[in-house]
Amino acid sequence: MSFTTWTPLAVSSEARAWAAPAWRIVEAQHVASTMKIVDDAAEQDVLELLLEASKPPRPASVARLDYLLAAPFRHDPRRGGSRFRGATDPGVFYGAQRVRTACAELGYWRWRFLQDAVDLERIEPVAHTAFRVRLATDVVDLREHAFAADLRAWTHPSDYRATQSFARIAREARIGAIVYSSVRDPEPAWCVAVLDPAAFASPRPDPAMQTWWLAVQQDAVVWRRDNERLVFAASHWLA
Repeated sequence: MSFTTWTPLAVSSEARAWAAPAWRIVEAQHVASTMKIVDDAAEQDVLELLLEASKPPRPASVARLDYLLAAPFRHDPRRGGSRFRGATDPGVFYGAQRVRTACAELGYWRWRFLQDAVDLERIEPVAHTAFRVRLATDVVDLREHAFAADLRAWTHPSDYRATQSFARIAREARIGAIVYSSVRDPEPAWCVAVLDPAAFASPRPDPAMQTWWLAVQQDAVVWRRDNERLVFAASHWLA
């Protein structure tokens, strides 16, 4: 894929100060799973500590952060990396403008998992936690005119070579985060890739969190919460 060759100096010239809340959604099964195999809260606390100790150590850069914010910086990426993180790159925290967009982004990867699974027709509802963080950092926004020539590279559904390369250059330019258009949400919305843990304005997520249940089918993913329902058709991701 051919795209514009960016340098750290050129990228830094397009940076601007940016502050906004962003949503992220993660599977909430870790607490429920440990509750199933212990008898009381004290035993669960011990088990949670043992599980924490078995995980990769926290980098010094995320020592101050709540585990929900720190997790993407301490764990290896999925095979092949992600949109702005190659297999050997440092961690990236992905967030979204709205809960809906965060659901679309994660829902896509759960649907992809189902497509690759053998003899699995569907994934029954699983609890997830949506939480909001506050960001304040220097960003580059790939929706802006300076980056328009490479829009197809930034939003390619599966080829991340251009975006991973750009993220490495952005790190050299000391950019805190990259703002870009959501690729998985049919409704226009932005996503953000946080490269620097210092971009968090608070070390903890906002207190108000939401519980959503995700069911994955061959042709769609369905999110439910109380009287709310979000459906994302797989046909959008196949287009």
